[in-house]
Amino acid sequence: MKENMTHISAEVTMVTSFQDADPMGVVYHGNYFRFFEEARRILMTKIFDRYQDLMDSGYVWPVIDTRVKYIKPIPFHHQIRVSATLTEWENRVRVDYVIYDAQTGQRMTKAHTVQVAVSTDSGEMCFVSPTIFTDKVETWHAVNK
Repeated sequence: MKENMTHISAEVTMVTSFQDADPMGVVYHGNYFRFFEEARRILMTKIFDRYQDLMDSGYVWPVIDTRVKYIKPIPFHHQIRVSATLTEWENRVRVDYVIYDAQTGQRMTKAHTVQVAVSTDSGEMCFVSPTIFTDKVETWHAVNK
């Protein structure tokens, strides 16, 4: 990230569902990625006017790496707040996440995902993020100083 630039962040509040839970009544570890994806979708709509614009950019953005630290179990029918913050974008896209208990503010989970751009025309992975993405991030920073 370039110096003196603020991170772009977004949050979503949601209530965990019965189908999110395992037999012990806590959210199954694989379902956390659905929460991360929703927060990331909202984050990307801050950068692109429509999430569809990112999808129409000529690139797909597969997740190539992830890390999750499960701090406190999340029960079903529990209100959570999920934050997503863009922390890298020049060579790859890294988004950091924190899941909080929406009532107490207690941190329950932290994670990150790393994505890279892959050209839909050639199927080749890009070693730098395409300008269609970096220009949008730079514009967001210019407007939101």
